Amino acid sequence: MTTTLITGANKGLGFETARRLVAAGHTVYLGSRDPGRGRRAADALGARPLVLDVTDDASVAAAARTVEADGGLDVLVNNAGIEARTAGNGVPTAEETTAEQMRELFETNVFGLVRVTRAFLPLLRRSAAPVVVNVSSGLASLARMSTEGTLGYAYPGVAYPASKAAVNMITVQYAKAFPGMRINAVEPGFTATDLNGRTGTQTVEEGAEIIVRMAQVGRDGPTGGYFDAAGPLPW
Repeated sequence: MTTTLITGANKGLGFETARRLVAAGHTVYLGSRDPGRGRRAADALGARPLVLDVTDDASVAAAARTVEADGGLDVLVNNAGIEARTAGNGVPTAEETTAEQMRELFETNVFGLVRVTRAFLPLLRRSAAPVVVNVSSGLASLARMSTEGTLGYAYPGVAYPASKAAVNMITVQYAKAFPGMRINAVEPGFTATDLNGRTGTQTVEEGAEIIVRMAQVGRDGPTGGYFDAAGPLPW
């Protein structure tokens, strides 16, 4: 039985990923900052609720102890993330972006990912086929974002693409550091979720496809890559 933890999974892409992996036979820990929302979401799916705030050391450590006591972990999906749109559903422009806004996004999207991964590394190392999936974004691609006419080129924000570009680099470095694991970054596509004020053009079912696929790669699967549903993406 494969045991999987998904952060930020009480709604959106995380919830849909949990639903699909439960259906595929995984034992899924549904990570959520809010105990009540997490419990309700887990109950709806037949998953296990896990209180987990990726920005809090104590919360992450407690979650790791719980999963260890229950038997261990095979797959970690680092899904929790924020974009910090304005009340009008826009994002701060380069001129408007502050260091504090950058810090807020990096605390969840980057430092949170590192905090969780580090805490669960001992459990993943005990797995026969450990997998880590880091949910990135097409906005993290320097090749795309610097080429006029490509998807995302016109996106005006600074903080979110920068945080996801950091996720991509972390993915590459972790994959080299832990060659026995399959560690990849994925781009779900512009999916309608609370993160973007439901302005996305894809459904969560479409967006979760690549996350679910990469969560199920075998020991001979790719590692250190950056993928969307169609295949590898340019860095």
